[in-house]
This record gives sequence, C-alpha cells and structure tokens, in this order.
Amino acid sequence: MLDAGVGIVQLREKEMSDGDLYRLGAAFRERTSAAGALLVVDDRVDVALAIRADGVHLGQTDLPIAAARRIAPDLLLGASAHSLDQAVAAQAAGASYVNIGPIFPTQTKAVAAGALGPVAIDAIAPCLRVPFTVMGGIKEYNIGEVLQRGARHVAVVTAVTSAPDVRKAARALRAALRADS
Repeated sequence: MLDAGVGIVQLREKEMSDGDLYRLGAAFRERTSAAGALLVVDDRVDVALAIRADGVHLGQTDLPIAAARRIAPDLLLGASAHSLDQAVAAQAAGASYVNIGPIFPTQTKAVAAGALGPVAIDAIAPCLRVPFTVMGGIKEYNIGEVLQRGARHVAVVTAVTSAPDVRKAARALRAALRADS
C-alpha cells in the first residue's frame, strides 16, 4: 500500500497481546515514516504514544475523545460516528477528524444501525468543522457515490487487502480520488 502512495495507514488489530501489538506497531511506524505516510493506531492511545504514531482512532466504546486529548494532546484523534449526533459530539469533544460510516454494508465492522448509505454524508458533513473520512464497504465500483457527495478522504480495508494485487487496488482507488478533485 505504501508503494502505491497511500498517505495514511491505520493499524487495526483487535486480537494481539500488548507486546506483540507494540512490536508490530513499531515496524509499521518505521515503514510509514520511511514512506512519508501518517500512522494511526486503532483504539489504543497507549500504543500510539509508545510507538510515536501520528494519531489514534477511537470508536464509540473506546476511551472518550476528551480523555484521550488530555493524555495525548498532540495526537490526531479520530472518532467513529454512526449518526449526526455522534459526529457532532465527537467534534465538540475535540476530535481532529470524524469517520462517518459504515456507508455501505461491510463485514469488517459490525454496527447495530447497519449501513448508513451515502445520504449520511449529506446529513452529517455540513455540520462538521473538522475534516471527515468515510468508511464501510467502499470499493472501486462505488467510490464515486461517496465522492459525489463531497467525501475526499476514504478509508478502506478489504477493497485493498482482499485484492489479488494490493498495490494495483490502492492505486485504482487513489486514481478515483484524484480524478474527482
């Protein structure tokens, strides 16, 4: 992915021991730094600080944004939002950015409300003063739907990781983003 020019990588690992996650994170930090890419750690402020990541992404059941901001005032703090109320609350609490989703059905992340649909971007984005990303089921064939609604930062997992050629898949998504801007 880094060879394809991806600018932000999120380390998302739910099952690893603390020590293994730290070691993996340190390796990610080394590679992302060499590539000039940002590194964001999912859920774990402690690991993000320990490996000198650029940020941490927090879900609705993770450490609250305001508490994370007190611990890590210089980290980028991302917040998952599955509704307008959650997005506005995350912004008010000090989130650096808000991740809206899931936009389309996905098996990567279970959310009780299910897929929000691209219309969620129309409802949420105008209420945000911080940058936003979109995630959930975004693939090369449907990325245009989120771009048409103003998304400029798209988070994907399986669109790249399940592709036969990771580099080619990442380049195709980046090309779609560039073509829209």
